[in-house]
Amino acid sequence: MARDPFAIAERMRLLDASGIRKVFDLAAKMTDPINLSIGQPDFDVPDEAKDVAIEAIRSGDNKYTQTQGKGELRQAVAKLCQEEFGWSDAMERPYLITSGVSGGLLLAILTTVNPGDEVVFTDPYFVMYSHLVNLAGGVPVRVGTYPDFRVDVNKIADAITDKTRMLMINSPGNPTGAVYTERELRDIASLASQYDLLVLSDEIYDLFCYDQPFVSIAGMYEKTLLLRGFSKSYGMTGWRIGWATGPKPILEKMTMLQQYTFVCAPSIAQASAMAALQVDMTPHVRAYKKKRDLVYDALGETFGLVKPAGAFYAFVPAPGGNATEFVKQAIDNNVLVIPGNVFSDRDTHFRLSYATQEETLQRGLEILKSLA
Repeated sequence: MARDPFAIAERMRLLDASGIRKVFDLAAKMTDPINLSIGQPDFDVPDEAKDVAIEAIRSGDNKYTQTQGKGELRQAVAKLCQEEFGWSDAMERPYLITSGVSGGLLLAILTTVNPGDEVVFTDPYFVMYSHLVNLAGGVPVRVGTYPDFRVDVNKIADAITDKTRMLMINSPGNPTGAVYTERELRDIASLASQYDLLVLSDEIYDLFCYDQPFVSIAGMYEKTLLLRGFSKSYGMTGWRIGWATGPKPILEKMTMLQQYTFVCAPSIAQASAMAALQVDMTPHVRAYKKKRDLVYDALGETFGLVKPAGAFYAFVPAPGGNATEFVKQAIDNNVLVIPGNVFSDRDTHFRLSYATQEETLQRGLEILKSLA
């Protein structure tokens, strides 16, 4: 039998970028659009981090680092965990510097999920979750949180079977901006303990909490695989730098897998990350809270928007209940947003990112209101 040299591996059939591709196909005809689709901070990398990166380049710090990351950065992360969680053994725990939280997610899922394993997470969800679980041969199990996007632990419990391997949580969340309360996290921790499950906590938006202090499940449940990064908090999206900590056997295998994939996180970004950790980002968080309020004041009553409590997204009910059709109308009026079916089994909402200049945001909101 003749072989097809251009054949694509079966696992790739489970990856589907069609939702986002359709949006950008529609957007291709736009001239200077009001872009409310990008999940990227509109502020730049802090000067302190830039200066360190420049000096690192000039001084020749351009080579591979240890696979697990520079020792100084891992110590800085350990100190952060010691202060936040009160871990007496924080300095002895394993830490892995990753190529962004996305890189950490890939390492974590390939390390822990076997074919047929079920991974439970809430819907709506960050688009990468289902695709990475599929890539590993696992089974994504989505638990709905409509209409208010609050986590219902009883629904999660109903979704757990003898094949469940892991619970994935994301707070503050993309695309909804939902932030889990301490009570909700303790209930999740109790449920995970009852079934002896691993919890993967994606905390990329941890600095962006507007109405309540940020709380992590890592301080409540020992079997938590914690992922954080610098992309959103410090505007370092292109620098690809994040970190992970959790159960030692898992971190050891993630580190081994990184050795054969990413090799290490970028050396220059590692150097600058240590400087970034010392920067007070409060002014930017306050600015984003103001933008969140602008979005809610503009769309809350008219669209029935649930007020987002964190990150920099609003997941807005689409007039008429069809997000794809509404997004087409928005694009026809030069506003780019993302339909909800990219992030969900439903297509009733659209995602708006307010990580943009305030004047741009206000123009976009006025147009969206006119389409309601």
